[in-house]
Amino acid sequence: MVRAGLSAAKLTEAAAEMADEVGLEQVTVSALARRFGVKDASLYSHVKNLRELRVRIALLGGEELTDRIATEVAGRAGKDALVAFANAYRRYALEHPGRYAATQMRFDPEEVADSVALRRSIELTYGMLRAYGLTEPDLTDAGRLLRAAFHGYIHLELSGGFAHPREIEDSWSRSLDALHVLLENWPAHQPGR
Repeated sequence: MVRAGLSAAKLTEAAAEMADEVGLEQVTVSALARRFGVKDASLYSHVKNLRELRVRIALLGGEELTDRIATEVAGRAGKDALVAFANAYRRYALEHPGRYAATQMRFDPEEVADSVALRRSIELTYGMLRAYGLTEPDLTDAGRLLRAAFHGYIHLELSGGFAHPREIEDSWSRSLDALHVLLENWPAHQPGR
């Protein structure tokens, strides 16, 4: 018998909260079942397995992150949009480290094929980069660079990797200044590279 009140959405939200509290790797079907005071089998009526649960956390986190970025970049362009985008991205990751970690998982295409948020995220990123005059393949290259820079910075910040006494906020701000200058001076595409 399925326990009343449990649903895939409710389990996903609880798992996302757990991921933020204790880390994504600590989220298991057993741990989630304990949180609800039910046996593991009760959850399998709503989620297939741990992988599906973690993909659901990632999709929820991706949707929340995309909504936050969209709100912040609306009506902005150039450096103003870049800074708003980056700050929204970073704030979300710092506030929701478990959900953010889930968004960095590698997905099989069929797992995310129906994700409107994923497509919207790409559109927001490319829209911001088009204001710098970029076209393909530079849009993809610049998008990958920004993701790597943002993620690397956030990963180091979350893990306590910045031990220098300089304020982390000041370094973040200067990093965004540097990324803006780079995007304004993006090197011309060399065919074959």
